[in-house]
Amino acid sequence: MTSSDLAALTRGSGWPTLAPAEAGLDAGRLHAAVAFAQASQTDWPRDPREALAQRFGDEYGEIIGPTSLHGDSNGLVVRHGAVVATWGDYSRVDMTFSVAKSCLALVAGLAVDAGLIGDVHAPVHQAMDDDPLDVFTSPRNRLVTWHHLLTQTSELEATLWGKPDIADRREGRDRTLGAPGTFWEYNDVRVNALAYALLLVQREPLPTVFRRALMDRMGAGDSWRWRGYDNSSLLIDGVRVESVSGGGHWGGGIFIAALDLARIGQLMLGRGSWNGARLLSPEWHQQMLVPTALHPSYGYLWWLNTAQVLRPSVPASAYAARGAGPNEVWVSPDHDLVIVLRWMHERHVDGFLAKVLDAVVA
Repeated sequence: MTSSDLAALTRGSGWPTLAPAEAGLDAGRLHAAVAFAQASQTDWPRDPREALAQRFGDEYGEIIGPTSLHGDSNGLVVRHGAVVATWGDYSRVDMTFSVAKSCLALVAGLAVDAGLIGDVHAPVHQAMDDDPLDVFTSPRNRLVTWHHLLTQTSELEATLWGKPDIADRREGRDRTLGAPGTFWEYNDVRVNALAYALLLVQREPLPTVFRRALMDRMGAGDSWRWRGYDNSSLLIDGVRVESVSGGGHWGGGIFIAALDLARIGQLMLGRGSWNGARLLSPEWHQQMLVPTALHPSYGYLWWLNTAQVLRPSVPASAYAARGAGPNEVWVSPDHDLVIVLRWMHERHVDGFLAKVLDAVVA
């Protein structure tokens, strides 16, 4: 692909483009990496509802939010803030599953930066004027802090939008819960509790906050959307508002194109800045990437490549927003790189990332 071809492909997206050589990349190796990505297709059914039924098809598995058929393998590579390679239909809007969690961490940072959350180590209920669903009113849940929710160590016990936390206790449904902050568990109900709490603090739809403060300022289009469930709305100051999902376990979450996912990655690479404009504080950016003691591969809803555990071919300093499919946004500060990959076969992801990094020559 020539530089003029690439510029034509991304015209109107707001992304600058560079030829591989201009960005310090070996064109042949990068082309080989892209060909590898194009040839690797996910083994997920085209309809995510089938995959969700296979994985979570039990008494709690009813899908209650929107879904969409997914596309073929697609993505792009950004170096020095410019698109250097693309493949597939990178402008296609698709579900992202747990990438939405990392976006929730950005929204939480906006609340902290605005002073709406004074201390992430304070109990969540202290920042809320009301709690219409009584999520944070029990003695246990009154001890849960923002830090606990953001690190997935809350051990919160609640039912939200008809889904009890036990529905997603991936470390064992029959285990005895510990005190908040003593156990790490990936749990969508608890992440949805974070989204609910942020809504009650922000007092407006989280997609509105996300769009105004971040996406619009980064030049994203109107094609993306962030949804909750059929039953996840509540009254906020007399207006009915949908509380969004932090993943696609039961449908919902963020539906977005690879081009716009790359903006999120570039914002992180810029430590909260976009084209010189400060959108998030560097302090919050740094906090999101602090390894959780109970699970060092996790920060504030962002995955960390600590000790190169997640992706052995990627530097330990790299980190990612990761969702099922897979849908992944990798950021490598060591290489000034953002890599978005979607609907590639899971077993090929590390090999693809290795090929891209092998193309870096300057």
